[in-house]
Amino acid sequence: MIEVYAFATPNSVKVPIALEEMGLAYDLKPVNVRNNEQQQASFLALNPNGKVPVLVDREADDAPLVVTESAAILVYLAEKTGQLLPKDYPARAPVFEQLFFHASGLSPALGNAGFFKRYAAEPQPIAEARFSGEAERLLTLLDGRLATQPFVAGDNFTIADIVHFGWLWRRAFAEVTLDDKPNLSRWYDEIATRPAVVRAIARVEALIPKS
Repeated sequence: MIEVYAFATPNSVKVPIALEEMGLAYDLKPVNVRNNEQQQASFLALNPNGKVPVLVDREADDAPLVVTESAAILVYLAEKTGQLLPKDYPARAPVFEQLFFHASGLSPALGNAGFFKRYAAEPQPIAEARFSGEAERLLTLLDGRLATQPFVAGDNFTIADIVHFGWLWRRAFAEVTLDDKPNLSRWYDEIATRPAVVRAIARVEALIPKS
């Protein structure tokens, strides 16, 4: 069995989407980051970095395999199943390019844009402008890329699409929209209606305690 420790966060949702697309059974274990459960000793034993998601593959050889960092988890699952990642170069290159583009650029830009808008003790206009502007610039790059191809890494849906989708699913946190990005909007809407994505989002949203 595969276990996924997660919450309704932009990074967490990527893993159930991949698992649903790949047809793998998994047990979704809630880690309520709103209550700082990711800092409990039992979770830190899995991921000392104290962040969701975490995947535990109990089907791995010898001993359970623990994988952290959402992009690394997606690569592991793609390699495990032979799905959503081309087997050979040059087709693999744009997938990895987009994974690193997201991890080093888009994800921190969106995350920090939202943080400084929502949680700064006092207004931080320089930081807000820096990260919001960078998020906008990178989303514009993605929109241009999608003007000439259906998916972010080419003609086929891959883990590169999943990694971007997670943060765009929670783009309201960073107060950004796709209104002026028709290609990115088309891409997002197509992915959001995929049956596997619908199932994954429903399972992740069910982790939020009802008030």
